[in-house]
Amino acid sequence: MAPPGTPARPPGATGQPWSDSEEPDDWTERNGPRRARRDGDGSVPQPRATDRDDAPDDEPDEEIEVVPVRRQLSLTVAGFAALLGLGLVLGAQTAGPGHRLPFAVVVFGVQVLFVLAWTMAIRPPAWPVVGAVSVAVAAAVDAAAVLPEVAGLAPLGFVTAGGFVLAVLGQLVRRVDRVRVTDSLGATLLIVIGVMAFATLIVLTRIPAGTQSIFVCLTATAVALAVARLVDAFFPLPRLAPQVPRGATGVVVGAMVGTLASGIIGSYLLGFTPTSAAVVGLVTAATAVLADLAVGYAEAGRLMAGEPPTMWIARHMQGPTGGFALAAPAAYAMCVLFLT
Repeated sequence: MAPPGTPARPPGATGQPWSDSEEPDDWTERNGPRRARRDGDGSVPQPRATDRDDAPDDEPDEEIEVVPVRRQLSLTVAGFAALLGLGLVLGAQTAGPGHRLPFAVVVFGVQVLFVLAWTMAIRPPAWPVVGAVSVAVAAAVDAAAVLPEVAGLAPLGFVTAGGFVLAVLGQLVRRVDRVRVTDSLGATLLIVIGVMAFATLIVLTRIPAGTQSIFVCLTATAVALAVARLVDAFFPLPRLAPQVPRGATGVVVGAMVGTLASGIIGSYLLGFTPTSAAVVGLVTAATAVLADLAVGYAEAGRLMAGEPPTMWIARHMQGPTGGFALAAPAAYAMCVLFLT
């Protein structure tokens, strides 16, 4: 009988029990190899990676490069956004019954800037064809907004759909571009719809309270975009992403100051109250700054994917032009649904 505290022999084992000086391997020499322990499903458990000699060492995490915020560039983009908003607001004041052509010319100039910036930044297949078709669509939608006796968005939609089909067909002509046409559908549609979005401002001048709505909404948009970039120039914190040279403070402060500006303007305009003007200004200002921020994320994604950087002036025009392109239909919707 084994002394107390001595491990019991496995069933079927022969010989003397282990002594205090014996190791478990002595039992293997006397009684043969032990049977491998199996899991509940019958499989033999494998040693963990941390228990094997060939386990890889802990590799250090790859450091993410933080893109610096260039103050001079942020100030330049802020000035461009302010000038763009000023041109649209002053151009809207020239519109009137029978005198909408001057504002249409201003809108067409902004549309051309939008097409150049976004086409050079996104670079869809056959981008010269896409750019040329988009400029033609800009002229056509402006005419569709000015010429009809009854203002509406339906003619703009028809022209936009035709322009999109024409741009896609232009990419199918060349075999090298035909391979990537599926990937470029989204980019082409985005450019064509952005062109159409600016034309909604012309339609907005033809409905009651439309010109006042443009004044309130686009002023809020310009102030929000400019202030957001100004804050980024001096206090780009907290960073939203290391690869995006923008700060959360600028986005929030820009939207708030734009809303404040629209509320102040609304207190002096006929047909508005400070509350109603602040509401429509908040929607358009927040829409614009978020669109500007999304452009920064898209550009960072393209660079991380290994795509070559685009022309620098196109990259930095893309954010403000995209913000105004998204704010224009938002202003139209707020005027139609909230003010009329």
